[in-house]
Amino acid sequence: MKQFAISAIALTLCSGAALAQSSVTVYGVADAGLVLERGGAAGNVNTLGGGVGSGSRLGFKGKEDLGGGLSARFILESGIGLDNGASGQGGLAFGRQAALGLSGSFGAVSLGRQYSPYYKVVRDVADPFEVGFAGTASNLMATNTRVDNLAEYTSPTVAGFTADLAYGAGETAGNSAANRSLSGSASYVRGPLTVVLAHHVKDNALATAHARNTMIVARYCVDAWSASLARALNRDLLGNESKDTLLGLSATSGANKVLASVILHQDDSALDQDARQYAIGYLRRLSVRTELYAAYAHINNRNGASFKVGNATDNGSGHTGVNLGMRHSF
Repeated sequence: MKQFAISAIALTLCSGAALAQSSVTVYGVADAGLVLERGGAAGNVNTLGGGVGSGSRLGFKGKEDLGGGLSARFILESGIGLDNGASGQGGLAFGRQAALGLSGSFGAVSLGRQYSPYYKVVRDVADPFEVGFAGTASNLMATNTRVDNLAEYTSPTVAGFTADLAYGAGETAGNSAANRSLSGSASYVRGPLTVVLAHHVKDNALATAHARNTMIVARYCVDAWSASLARALNRDLLGNESKDTLLGLSATSGANKVLASVILHQDDSALDQDARQYAIGYLRRLSVRTELYAAYAHINNRNGASFKVGNATDNGSGHTGVNLGMRHSF
């Protein structure tokens, strides 16, 4: 009995030592708002959206110091429909992110279900709406959001340059190219200017064709103002090509922030199904963690194009969308 007690105490002390070198953070976002959609084939739709500006989530992330500047890291993030409590991403337990990796002076390597480098450029640099609200760039542009089985390497920043490279295994027996994803970005930051080149390729299930997106983005920030300009060249699995141009603006004054963007989609196929989106948004910060928001977007479709105004978690049903809601981060 005494031996058992001593062993238990020793185990507790060892566990405490391990925990002292580690950190685990529980975090999340609760986002809910009124979503008004107009111009859909089935008529107007009024809903309560559970993830309008950004998807509601519950996450866990941790870091362990391994010594010598090396750290182990993990992230597990689950999507939640705040309107009905359902799991997001088709019911996956950690459908938003699930990854494990190492970081150090060499950069960072991670493995799992992760955001593609291409998506992070759209969200963090190009789109002032950060792929959320009615004005999300994903209404017209490819974003290539998440990739399963993704191995990613992010380099350290050297003289303002950073590289982000990723390989998504298709895991198809006998054909390593089937369902494969390749994604990457190269960025340069100098003072208020950020310039990024991003590329994404996705092979089909037979590796007989692939879709690709190439985008260059420039963003300039001065005080509380930010302006971005993006140009994307696209080709789908059928070989149809298109181009996207995004102009984004944001301005902050105290607790207030205004967002605006114009996106032009040029269809280079014989159908010539062009589209244009105009969007504006307003955020009112109530505290460091809580804000109110309003957003509006409208799409002009041409020649039978059927692009819709959605938001962070909804693909939308019509050519016009209005959002009114609240977002809290913890």
